[in-house]
Amino acid sequence: MTDKILVVDDDTAILAVIADALNNKYEIYTAESVFEAEEIIKDQEIGLLIADLVMPEKNGIDMIMEFRKMYPDMQIMAISGGGGLSGRFDYLPIAKLIGAKITLKKPFTLTELRNSVDSLLQKSAKK
Repeated sequence: MTDKILVVDDDTAILAVIADALNNKYEIYTAESVFEAEEIIKDQEIGLLIADLVMPEKNGIDMIMEFRKMYPDMQIMAISGGGGLSGRFDYLPIAKLIGAKITLKKPFTLTELRNSVDSLLQKSAKK
């Protein structure tokens, strides 16, 4: 399993914070949309997908379902600040049901993020 991480979030500030928090230990790729993510994942062997769930055009739930089928060994972490249907529905439990091993609700701490990533990539390395 690879230590390459793909972070997908439509908020560029979040992408920058996550990339900065992890880039000293992992190779980080970022995408602002599911469409960008699909292009990156064609060319890179990604070990971990960190997916925002609420995005315009195509959401993270759809992306997780697609990527889970195409890349069954890839680890998945879902992140979300809520949102969903009129802001009244939390997608994180759904993400867990469809294949996200860890879910983090925004705002999360960088320590929570790093610990979660380390846990997922170390577990996958032991397979």
